[in-house]
Order: sequence, then structure tokens, then C-alpha cells
Amino acid sequence: MKKLLTSLAAFTALTAAASAADLPRRAAPPPIFTPAPVFPWTAAYFGINAGYAFDASSNGNNSFTQIPGANPVAITAAGGLFVPPILTPGSSLTYGRNQNEGFSGGGQIGYNYQFTPGTGVVVGFEADAQYLDFGGRRQGFAIAGAPGAGFGNFVPANGLLSTLDFFGTVRGRLGYAFDRVLFYGTGGFAYATGDQGARVAFQNFSGSRSSFVTGWTVGGGIEYALPTDSFLNFFRSSAVTLKVEGLYVNLDQGRNTGLPLVGGYITPAGLVPVFNNVPVRNNAEFAVVRAGLNYKFGSY
Repeated sequence: MKKLLTSLAAFTALTAAASAADLPRRAAPPPIFTPAPVFPWTAAYFGINAGYAFDASSNGNNSFTQIPGANPVAITAAGGLFVPPILTPGSSLTYGRNQNEGFSGGGQIGYNYQFTPGTGVVVGFEADAQYLDFGGRRQGFAIAGAPGAGFGNFVPANGLLSTLDFFGTVRGRLGYAFDRVLFYGTGGFAYATGDQGARVAFQNFSGSRSSFVTGWTVGGGIEYALPTDSFLNFFRSSAVTLKVEGLYVNLDQGRNTGLPLVGGYITPAGLVPVFNNVPVRNNAEFAVVRAGLNYKFGSY
């Protein structure tokens, strides 16, 4: 009897095991896919930039010709004053256009707002302040003819641009982002200043001296959010962006005489601006091509 019960138990166990083997196995849970995070452009930021600025005017070389009766005029607080002849009548003074070019560098702050994270429209504003290596350059010029009696007290300057040491802008930005890449256009207000000491100051018909001129600017660029392992990403943060942009700057000379600035004249009262008494086309325009790094607050 005992052998019968033992055999029955073994048979039951084998039957249960075989039945269990025939049952369908429980399906494995599906893998969980975590989407890669998109780069959010909405945030305030600050950064630095450096590049190259150059004369973008269409007037070519700035030059003037001495005519009988003393051609150049100095605008002083007392009004117009003809200076002693800088050149002999019939002679001309021509400046090298390539003097108005050089290094530009500074910093910027701004804010972007992105309507749809990832890919979508981005709007914002930016303000920057820049050093400009125009005013510090020696003026290259050539004389066709002979210098006049007043040339010894004359300080040459190749137009308004050659007096500039500093400029800045306040601009709006409108662009479209493709995740980490942003293409944008920009434009707004521009201003510039010069050195009233060693070089010629700006001055208008009313005689009020000014070292501050204003105008407008327009341009565009591309900005890229750097990976954390990029050698340019000093912070090792996903909040660092690299941009390359170009700006065209046009300075409004309506506040000045409307006559081309040709230099300054040394007087007992100091250096006064000297203008060409014959109006010619002489635009104060320059362009800047630069690269910059931004650090964006509030990024992931």
C-alpha cells in the first residue's frame, strides 16, 4: 500500500510539472524610453565677445582740396572760424580708408523667450558695450601738392569714425530655434563715443561740444548650445552657448555740422574740430563681425 501511495504521489508531481511547463510564460515588461531633453532658450543670459570692425561706408577715401580763401573751417563756441591754410591752394589731402578698422571686444546681456520648447520662434532683446580700435590708430594720409602755413598745428583725422573708441547697441532679436541651434535677426539703437583729449571731439553748428553720437544697427547671426564636453564649455554646463554674428552700424550725423570732419587744429584754448567747408558725401558707417560666449541662467 505504501509503495502504491508513493508511486501515485510521484506521478502526480510529474504531471503537475509537465502541465506547468506547457503554460504560457509571463511577458517581459516593455523597455522604458526616456526622450532626450530639448534645449530651452527661455532665460536671461550674459556673455563676452570679440571680433573685427571695419569701415562700411560707400564714400571711399575721405579727402579735401584747399581752395583760395582758406577752405577748412573750425566750428567753435563763437561760431565758424576759418583756420590758416592747411594746404597751399590747389593741393589736396587724402586719408587712407584702411585706418578705420581694428579690434572690437566687449560684453553683452539679454533675455530670450521661446514660444514652444525644442523647435520654435524665439524673441528677445540684447544690450552690449564694446571697445573699438578706431580712435587709437595713427592716421595715414598723403598730400598732393604742398602743406600750407597752418599745417603745423593741424591734427589729421579720417572722418568721424577715426575718433571712435567705444560703441554699444540696444537691440531686439527675432529667431527660430531647431533644438540647440538658433538662427536670428537683430536690430535697434546704436551709440558711440570718442576721446575729447588727444583727438578731435564731435561738435555741431551751435558750438556745443559733444563726444556722444547715436544711430541705428541691424544684423543677424547663429547661436549654438554647446555640449557639456566641449572644450569651449568652461562651465561644463548645458547652459553655455556660442554665437557668431555680424552687425552694420550707421551713426546719425545730423547732430554734427553735416560737413566732413578732416581733423583738429591746435589753439591756445585747446584742440578744436576742423571741417571741410565744401560738403561731400561722407557717411559714418561701420560693420562688426564677432564671436561670443553666453551663459544662460535657469537651464537644465
